[in-house]
Amino acid sequence: MSKSFFRNAFDRIAAARELQARRYVGSVLLSLDDDTLKSLGHSREELKRSGQSTYPF
Repeated sequence: MSKSFFRNAFDRIAAARELQARRYVGSVLLSLDDDTLKSLGHSREELKRSGQSTYPF
């Protein structure tokens, strides 16, 4: 059985907001120094790659 219109709309909105949050957090993490990023388990290159998609608004 297919999803209802409202469930499908909610899923799409939730996915869009999650992507927006990931981009925001990525940009904040990029403002940290390399040692702090390394201690958090991230690298600057990884964060730059994950945030390269375009932002339509």
